[in-house]
Amino acid sequence: MTVLKYIVLAIYIIVCIALIVVATIQTKDANGASEAIMGSSTSNFYEKNKGRTKEGKMKKTTIVLGACFMVLSVVLGVLYVI
Repeated sequence: MTVLKYIVLAIYIIVCIALIVVATIQTKDANGASEAIMGSSTSNFYEKNKGRTKEGKMKKTTIVLGACFMVLSVVLGVLYVI
């Protein structure tokens, strides 16, 4: 059981470092509030293919790493209680 704890802990540390790095190199969306007030045009080519850009991929990576972080936190909590 202790080997499993150390393996999960190592994966957890790698995910934490990757999440920090990915979150810090992301660009900030500057048009959040003004876009909500004035409305946005979602029919242009960029808006339809936003997920394929570098920023879209970084956003998806951050979401996946955040989900892994939460799951591993719960798993580590359970492993250390047992």
